[in-house]
Amino acid sequence: MARDIPLRRSLLARLLAVSVLVSVGSIAATTWLAAQTTSGALRQEQGQVLADDARIYDRLLGVGADAPEWRGADEAVRELSRRTGRRIALTTQDRKVITDSAAPAKHTPLPPNASAVLDPLAVDTTLTPGRSGEDTAADRIDPRAVGPYRLTRAERAGLKAAAERSAACLREIGMSPEVVTAPGGRPSVRIGDDPTAVTRMRCGDPLLDMPTETERKALKKLDAVAGACMERGGLQHIPVGLDLSGRSGPKPVGAVPTYASYVLPVDPVPGDPATADTPTTPEASESPETSGSGEASEAERRGPEPSTTPDPFASRTADDAAREACVDSARREQLGPYVSSPALLFITSPDGSRGEPGFSLSRDNTARLAGLAAAVLAVTVAVTAFAATRLTRPLRALTTATRRMKAGEPDPVPATATRSAGEISQLAAAFNDMAAHRKALEEQRKAMVSDVAHELRTPLSNIRGWLEAAEDGVVETDPELVTSLLEEALLLQHIVDDLQDLAAADAGTLRLHKEPVRAADIAEQVAAAHQARADAAGVRLRATALGDPRLTADPLRLRQAVGNLVSNAVRHTPEGGSVRITCRATSDAVLIEVADTGTGIDPADLPHVFDRFWRADKSRTRATGGSGLGLSIVRKLVEAHDGTVTADSVPGKGSQFTVRLPTG
Repeated sequence: MARDIPLRRSLLARLLAVSVLVSVGSIAATTWLAAQTTSGALRQEQGQVLADDARIYDRLLGVGADAPEWRGADEAVRELSRRTGRRIALTTQDRKVITDSAAPAKHTPLPPNASAVLDPLAVDTTLTPGRSGEDTAADRIDPRAVGPYRLTRAERAGLKAAAERSAACLREIGMSPEVVTAPGGRPSVRIGDDPTAVTRMRCGDPLLDMPTETERKALKKLDAVAGACMERGGLQHIPVGLDLSGRSGPKPVGAVPTYASYVLPVDPVPGDPATADTPTTPEASESPETSGSGEASEAERRGPEPSTTPDPFASRTADDAAREACVDSARREQLGPYVSSPALLFITSPDGSRGEPGFSLSRDNTARLAGLAAAVLAVTVAVTAFAATRLTRPLRALTTATRRMKAGEPDPVPATATRSAGEISQLAAAFNDMAAHRKALEEQRKAMVSDVAHELRTPLSNIRGWLEAAEDGVVETDPELVTSLLEEALLLQHIVDDLQDLAAADAGTLRLHKEPVRAADIAEQVAAAHQARADAAGVRLRATALGDPRLTADPLRLRQAVGNLVSNAVRHTPEGGSVRITCRATSDAVLIEVADTGTGIDPADLPHVFDRFWRADKSRTRATGGSGLGLSIVRKLVEAHDGTVTADSVPGKGSQFTVRLPTG
């Protein structure tokens, strides 16, 4: 078969072009998404690595600050290694292994450079998450390194009770306090982010604002070491204070801060204005070690009052910096025996390498990606060509079947086309239905022509025969012959009228003159018109109405439809039987039922009773049936009134035809 459509306009070419465009777009989009996803994954992995490194550093730093000689580090290293999947090793500064998460049999050389240096007294502030500004600005000592400042169990219990009393008082006035315990065991009450807010309220407890015996002893030793440092530098001795309101617990300071803190008492030096102006507490005038009076004991018991004196060193000088350096050096010297010595921290992948995430698109990788993209494109084109060929095959079959139908050969589409997926199979099935319906209509048309010819031939033959006999003088032209010829002419007229009505209904030109009518009147008029014929056949005919159903309809056409039903019922009801016309109304329609006690209709014939020229008796004799157009006309007339007609029958008991018409 010659090609009817140019290749560039064919469905196959269009599908190929669309598939290529879609493939190119999908490859480009996939490449872009892959690059974006890879970049995001790398950034996420890098962030996770940095977070893991910071967490490992902080955890091990806490281990070193809590105990000397890195006691407990082995367990912490192995737990962190299981959690992060990294190899973690801890060595001394001369690279002697302290602990290593890798098995001894799998030890590989460590990298030349350590990941970080773990020193509780010199913290790397970039690796300590969550440290506040006051901790990271100048103080690099880990707050968990408390050493001699760790409270005893009795001191902790007393301060804990005081903190709970203060918190309960604050809750009574509608506040939301929080009791926080520092690494050394000292509790404090906080309101929001302000740890000193409690002291400005009536709920403050003096026990929380003064050091314990343990802290005073440690602070006194620290002050002695710091004072010796200041004297060696030719500096005036400034007492060391203990900041009790820090976020991470008590912290020794080299100058009296502006917020509440404990100041170690210092004996005034005669003639020294600096010490003469230094505010003192009852304990400052007489130390516990030199005083044996009851007043000193009471002062010792009550403890010092918080200092609220403004900071005399608010404007920093070189001497202030030197004094703070002395305090910092004294703190390191005091805490040294209580913490672990500096160590090197190595964080690597399980094989010992750094394992830092990276991505490099080399020339070979680029060639691989290009080859993969070309392969995907080729496979896409091949698959699309195969799919397009399978798609156009049933379309070509449909085209061939259509041309054969035009030539008068309504063959169905092959079964292979109807088994196709999606719309093609639906189109093929619809085409086959149309072909079958067209074939049935053609057969019906041929049968109708044959039936019309048969129906017209019989009366015409009778008329012709009687007229020829009269012309030849075989019979006399008496009134009886004229009456017989008139009956045949009326039969011809009836058939022609029925065909005309059907043609008008099919063409949509059947005119109706609707008006309000009573269904009971229609039933009575039809019964009266067929009463004589029913009496002659020995059939009892009666009309009844349930209520007074009314509707809007063409009374002439409605009488014609009901009359055809009654005529058909009387014809098929034996002598002694009955035909009943019943009218009744429903909520939205009027029903006119014609029921008989005749022979009934076989269930296999019920779907065909309204077909044209159909009769249950195939012998087509006048004794058992009419022209076969009556019920077809009934259906057309009822449908013209926007109604429906149905038939129910039980063989041997009778039939019932129901006309359902809208009331409006």
